[in-house]
Amino acid sequence: MGILVNENFQFIIQGITGREAVNFTRECLNYGSKIVGGVTPGRGGREVYGVPVYDSVKEITAKERVDGSVITVPYQFTPDAAFEAIEAGIKEIVIITEGIQRKSAVEIIEFANKHGARVIGPNCLGVITPGVCRFGSLGGPADDCKKAFGPGSVGVMSRSGGMTTEICNALTVAGLGVSTAISIGGDPVVGSSYAELMPLFEADPETKAVVIYSEPGGPMEAQLAQWSKENDSRLPIVAFVSGRFMDDMPGVSFGHAGTVVHRKVDSPAEKIRAMRAGGISVADLIGDIPRLVRERTGG
Repeated sequence: MGILVNENFQFIIQGITGREAVNFTRECLNYGSKIVGGVTPGRGGREVYGVPVYDSVKEITAKERVDGSVITVPYQFTPDAAFEAIEAGIKEIVIITEGIQRKSAVEIIEFANKHGARVIGPNCLGVITPGVCRFGSLGGPADDCKKAFGPGSVGVMSRSGGMTTEICNALTVAGLGVSTAISIGGDPVVGSSYAELMPLFEADPETKAVVIYSEPGGPMEAQLAQWSKENDSRLPIVAFVSGRFMDDMPGVSFGHAGTVVHRKVDSPAEKIRAMRAGGISVADLIGDIPRLVRERTGG
């Protein structure tokens, strides 16, 4: 079953004629996803691997049901692209673009909330329910994606797109598999946090546990631990926290724009403490994750 997407999920790609978008359009189609159109202003009438290109989102929504949009346009145009999709009634938005200003990201998220839409990202690779739908560029080539993301019972949320694939591959090799994996984005401001997505996994009968990949910076892990305790979650959570060396290097950032430790509570050590206090198991190594999941689920 999974969350966010299903076998009938239809989406569009804004910025479809860009090099990256052309590549992942092909791979999404090869995976079996349903892409009903793409948008690049001024290039309407073209096709990308058989997907028709339009000048605006409304040209597509006027003739097709559109459940989601993947936005991969230059950062300066991303807010307008997001507003256009949301105004057209699209409810699930994946923003792959990185480098968006915090103010612009906040405006997009507030606009989405006002219109009952959900934003995944920015600076993310999207969503996949294995064997059902790939919504974004997560997993690389379709054949590799099918190998790394096997169907199963573990939900995955990760700040890093690459580590989403790494963790899902470990779960697949271990025979546990994945219900839905979400690359939530590595920027300081993202549309959907761990705690905001947890109720969806909680409501999914096929999900038996959740794994998160965490990075330094921000309060999302503490929020997740608090949510899990306050809602008496049925789902055991296993986490991996990267960047532990940063505990000895305050003020240093690495990788994603969100991995900046401004306060003690943002540090890896404090994140680990808060999560363990909230009943979340924290793995020392990526390879420990399947074992901890089995221990927590009894499977």
